[in-house]
Amino acid sequence: MNSKDIRIVFMGTPEFAVETLKTLVENKYNVVGVVTQPDKPVGRHQESLQALAVKQYALSVGLPVLQPVKMKDPDFISQLQELNADIFVVVAFRMLPEVVWAMPRLGTFNIHAALLPQYRGAAPINWAVINGEKETGVTTFFLDKDIDTGRIILQKHFPIPEDANVECVYDGLMKLGADIAVETIELVASKIPETMAKSDFKEILDAISVSQDSLDTSNLKHAPKIFKETCEINWNNSAKHINDFVRGLSPYPGAWAQLCSLNEPKTKSSTVLKIFKTRLTDKPSSGTPGMLHIEKSRLFVNTTDSLLELLEVQLSGKKRMDAGSFLNGFKDLESFCLKSSNSKE
Repeated sequence: MNSKDIRIVFMGTPEFAVETLKTLVENKYNVVGVVTQPDKPVGRHQESLQALAVKQYALSVGLPVLQPVKMKDPDFISQLQELNADIFVVVAFRMLPEVVWAMPRLGTFNIHAALLPQYRGAAPINWAVINGEKETGVTTFFLDKDIDTGRIILQKHFPIPEDANVECVYDGLMKLGADIAVETIELVASKIPETMAKSDFKEILDAISVSQDSLDTSNLKHAPKIFKETCEINWNNSAKHINDFVRGLSPYPGAWAQLCSLNEPKTKSSTVLKIFKTRLTDKPSSGTPGMLHIEKSRLFVNTTDSLLELLEVQLSGKKRMDAGSFLNGFKDLESFCLKSSNSKE
């Protein structure tokens, strides 16, 4: 079957998904509609609505857009059926009910920003960096009733540089995701005969994919959604562990700790310090984890094994800045320390 004849409905919301949609459109694939989240309330009083990234791009190239509040809404299901799509392509979207993912004759495939079955979940890019992985990638797989467990179609690998933060890996996987979407559509098209109505599509699609149950799932790492409390640094860890933790949350949402006075009660004097960039050193720790150490215009913090240098920070209510600027504006810093709710007092 000619890949450019396949009718595609694209589903996604954030910037990460735009790259794939843009690649499909610019390469003349037959995208017949886009499904995305409802507009987001913005403003001080949430008084106005803002279209999210996928909708903005879709409208700019004249694609019809559907924005269901509920995925099982009968009107939405009817509109989706009228698009008569052969396949759905999903990138960074919400969980789909079976009535949706089972609709197209060639199935629904998702692009996941990890090498499944590892890092199933909502935040695979963050957790791969937090865990100090040297490699991650993208996977296309057919959706089924469970989250991130469907049959794997293709995978592409992506090396993680030692000093890369999540933004770097995000950008790399975003481009890789667009590439693998095209390759997956081409693969599916190459296996589908022209006389589609007489074909056993399930048998064909199973032949080009692999069940995750057939892979090694004995030591799976997961990628749950990240919340504010997830981002709090526990200083009772090695410098490398904390450095990876910071990289995996930078620039957003940002790792943080409580900056507390050593001379006053914590409840009266603590404030949040976000930490965006750190550097490993060969200097051994010289005190309790979380204690600060200043050398000229450089700022260090004790961990369980060595000093970790803080390079970019942001005090609550202030702008993000380099450590030197922070030291210039914060007097008597050595009478403070960094603590977390998990740290030993």
